[in-house]
Amino acid sequence: MFAHVEPFAGDPILALVEVFNADDRPHKVNLSIGIYFDEQGHIPVMRSVQQAEARVVAKGGPKPYLPIEGAANFRSAVQRLLFGAGHRVLRDRRVATIQSVGSSGGLKVGADFIKRWFPQAEVWVSDPTWDNHRSMFEGAGIQVNNYPYYDADGGGVRFADMLEALQRIPKGSVVLLHACCHNPTGVDLSRTQWDQLIPLLKERALLPYLDLAYQGFGDGIDEDAYAVRALADAGASFFVANSFSKSMSVYGERCGALSVVCPDARQAEHVLGQMKFTVRRNYSSPPIHGGQIVAHVLDDADLRPMWEAELAAMRERILVMRKALHGVISAKVPGRNFDYFLTQRGMFSYTGLSALQVDRLREQYAVYLVRSGRICVAGLNSGNVERTAQAMAEVLAA
Repeated sequence: MFAHVEPFAGDPILALVEVFNADDRPHKVNLSIGIYFDEQGHIPVMRSVQQAEARVVAKGGPKPYLPIEGAANFRSAVQRLLFGAGHRVLRDRRVATIQSVGSSGGLKVGADFIKRWFPQAEVWVSDPTWDNHRSMFEGAGIQVNNYPYYDADGGGVRFADMLEALQRIPKGSVVLLHACCHNPTGVDLSRTQWDQLIPLLKERALLPYLDLAYQGFGDGIDEDAYAVRALADAGASFFVANSFSKSMSVYGERCGALSVVCPDARQAEHVLGQMKFTVRRNYSSPPIHGGQIVAHVLDDADLRPMWEAELAAMRERILVMRKALHGVISAKVPGRNFDYFLTQRGMFSYTGLSALQVDRLREQYAVYLVRSGRICVAGLNSGNVERTAQAMAEVLAA
């Protein structure tokens, strides 16, 4: 019956983690998977989240199915986090929000929605982008194309080339954009660049689809929502999928949301209804537990500032590791500019290492990163950063 089914090649990042776990070298370093680790190399349990969970558990009670769109308190808390309390789009009831199974679930629901209601639209993603972006939209039956983004020589954004490409793509196309902390490069658009891009998107009748998985890891919670709020201020219609996996360290709880900003309340009501229909024929409704933890943290007068302080400390630790890596590798490889480690934002950096150099790092030095050369800076700590930088320097100098 299943003889025709082909084997699964495996996810390259998760497969690499399995190899890392099997490696018995005590000095091994995991810079592959996009998870925040603390100074001791552990996934942190945030005090704010721990206290919120204790309250959720203590409350007890029955566990009915949530509404298809998710819990009302979670959805309203997400809207205030993204747009700011009292934003006009919220007052005008122009935002349709669902609680999703992680931001990945939100991305997939949005992809299915686009295929149903914009059947001719193609999706354009940055070159490079998170691998699963392409998989999700292609899995929904949508053609996926690339627009220029990363400048491998200068370590920045090919912004002029990006604008030129978006000028030429068909009207009605969907443009997937990283709101902050670009995965995998760590290279973000500046506010000035967003302010240039948004009028083009509107003029060309392009539909932005923002992925905001790392809010708070770039410059701050509000600062990292700049693109979301600038698009809303400009009167644009757009999608935004966001996640709490990293910012609250609740990876396995799969807490995310998908919001769609619409021209008016009537259209938002219809969009919400059709997203509910999409969810119903997929996973039916989201789980209770993780979403209520998130809602408690975001809405509680004591827990919210505690969470913001904890998230700021995580962001600052990543910056310290960036500076340490930059300092050591700059000293070890004189004459080469590594300033891109300092200008890239969030958990990831593109190192400029080739696939063969990445292989050598893994085989000879037990330093694990994906073959694109992307590293998760949050995997560094004071105990391994100098050794990692030394290994990278030796590989680059060979």
